[in-house]
Amino acid sequence: MSISDNPDAIDAQPLAARARSRNVQALFWGLLIAFVAVAPFMLYPIFVMQMLCFALFACALNLLTGFTGLLSFGHAAFFGVSAYITGYLLTSFGMPPLLGILAGVLCSTLLGAVVGALAIRRQGIYFAMITLALAQIVYFFAVQLPFTGGENGLQGIPRGHLLGVIDLNHSLSMYYFVAVVFLAGFWAIFRIIHSPFGQVLQAIRENEPRALSLGYNVDRFKLLAFILSAGIAGLAGSMKSIVFQFASLTDVQWMMSGEVILMTLIGGLGTIFGPVVGAFIVVALQQELAGIGSWVQVVIGAIFIVCVLLFRRGIVGELARLLKVTSV
Repeated sequence: MSISDNPDAIDAQPLAARARSRNVQALFWGLLIAFVAVAPFMLYPIFVMQMLCFALFACALNLLTGFTGLLSFGHAAFFGVSAYITGYLLTSFGMPPLLGILAGVLCSTLLGAVVGALAIRRQGIYFAMITLALAQIVYFFAVQLPFTGGENGLQGIPRGHLLGVIDLNHSLSMYYFVAVVFLAGFWAIFRIIHSPFGQVLQAIRENEPRALSLGYNVDRFKLLAFILSAGIAGLAGSMKSIVFQFASLTDVQWMMSGEVILMTLIGGLGTIFGPVVGAFIVVALQQELAGIGSWVQVVIGAIFIVCVLLFRRGIVGELARLLKVTSV
């Protein structure tokens, strides 16, 4: 008797696939938490904090591009604006780090609402170009406004005390604060993806006219996804400014947007853990190959070409294909 003659076997196939996906996801979660827990004892804490900040940034972009199908070339604007706002409030007003981070995230979220409301009127390359153009406007203001420090940036941003008790100037205290924020942000994205809202976003990515015909307000869903993505990108920017104690024009340049897109593609666009893997790889390569100067971009570019040619789904995407799971 063939499988097609047995309805129970047909029903068991998707159930087995979902169970296998859950098991693989649990394995990835375990590996990620274990790495985050022990990393500062094996690697330089500042280096790992940089990896975590950019991993959260890449996951924020993946929520918009990988799961909603909207390619943004201007996400550095949200990352950089939040970094500047947090840095300025902590430096000039002595604001506690948590309040500074919340203020930075609020500003990046509001900016995301404005940019998103303008950009979602178009699709495809036009959407990408609008986000890039608006991000360049933000870059211009970052150069001109006095509180940003212009080309010198904001330097000497104090880390302060968390809840007035924990001194974030200690490397381990700062590291575990960043680790908790990263895991909380990543878990929030994970829950969004697996919620009914996330399922609608994926339906829009796969077939927007069909989602529209089913009665969904597609523009509203896309705008909400854009705002959420901008807010989480801002959270990553705020954390980065406190970790390195400076915010600079590099944070709002279009090249930063391109770099985080590269991280997402290498790890696996539209996968859950792919952006984390991609960010870790790119940041590690930049750190290890820093001695060769600007040639590091050539090396990363070559790796990207190899991934596009041989691993079109990205590293995690190809791994999911080999393991025959649908969601990793």
